[in-house]
Amino acid sequence: MKRPDLLPGTLDMLVLKTLARAPLHGYGIAQSIKRSSDDVLTVEEGSLYPALQRLLLQGWVKAEWKMTDTNRRARFYTLTAAGRKQLGVEVSQFEQMITAIGRVLSEA
Repeated sequence: MKRPDLLPGTLDMLVLKTLARAPLHGYGIAQSIKRSSDDVLTVEEGSLYPALQRLLLQGWVKAEWKMTDTNRRARFYTLTAAGRKQLGVEVSQFEQMITAIGRVLSEA
């Protein structure tokens, strides 16, 4: 069975939510999203790193170089106060969209 694609506009929200739990490097973010979704959602590098760059430019995350558990140098991303606020906005908008879609699907 083909895995569903991420809904447009949800990647930033998923990354922000993942970083709200703990600072992580890119691979850790992708793995966390995959694990949290019971292997349904897969974030490819080609989507993740441009999203992280966008979030950095918006000031919603910050990054610093650190060593991983496996002794490799990696950029770790941390949610900023502005990012936490943006996460609330994005979750609210997403919930409104899901509610509206639910209404359409439940009509006879």
